[in-house]
Amino acid sequence: MFDLTALETALAGTIFAGKVHFAPVTASTNGDALAAARAGAPHGGVWFADEQTAGRGRGGHGWLSAAGEGLYVSVLLRREIPVAHLPLLPLCAGLAAACAIRAVSGLVIDLRWPNDLLIGPRKTGGILVEASTGNGASTFAVVGVGVNVHQSRFPEGLDTPATSLDLEAGKRIPRQALLLALLQSLERETGALAGSRAAEAILARVEEASTWVRGRNVEVHGPQACTGVTAGLDENGFLRVETAAGMVAVQAGGIREAV
Repeated sequence: MFDLTALETALAGTIFAGKVHFAPVTASTNGDALAAARAGAPHGGVWFADEQTAGRGRGGHGWLSAAGEGLYVSVLLRREIPVAHLPLLPLCAGLAAACAIRAVSGLVIDLRWPNDLLIGPRKTGGILVEASTGNGASTFAVVGVGVNVHQSRFPEGLDTPATSLDLEAGKRIPRQALLLALLQSLERETGALAGSRAAEAILARVEEASTWVRGRNVEVHGPQACTGVTAGLDENGFLRVETAAGMVAVQAGGIREAV
């Protein structure tokens, strides 16, 4: 379990201080954060749980969230982020998660556009961003992060083989240390979105951290389904894919290795 007193002490001086909400069991931490946001909860609120009974991933996919085995956390942001920059939020969160995981476990994370955390070919985590917008900017955004930490077995038939930090590191990774590192990284990465050259810096760092965004044969699933070779990210964070019919800027959906 988590030591909430120690966590609050470690978060003193951050945007999260005094705003941490823990539930032993909840349906969805993103659902909790969204409900609180609509009720007026302040910037920097954190909702996390030991278990989710209806964890969600992007596109309405379920996220298996067994008790005591993973990190399930959502953060409320009330900075006015231009709508054009909202696609950068999952990328920021991916960078933050990769940094936190490496700091705590020594493992290197590969970022699969737009929101998957991989170690080699196996998925160990994902990002879900849900935002409310108005007047050309976000009124709030909820950034959800789920990471497999202690799991040793996974369901059959997953689209992408799964793994956990413990399995990959060969040792037990402390969830509390990972949560603290993640929150500290999220504050740094999302705060940088306000900078005048934020998009340029974030996109360059994602390209460095990902083997998927350039030179990879992929199948795109979603409203812009196609097959081709990835050709980097455009200025909005959309994935450019060179297809037989020309270049496509993929705005939504997911990618898999082309068979």
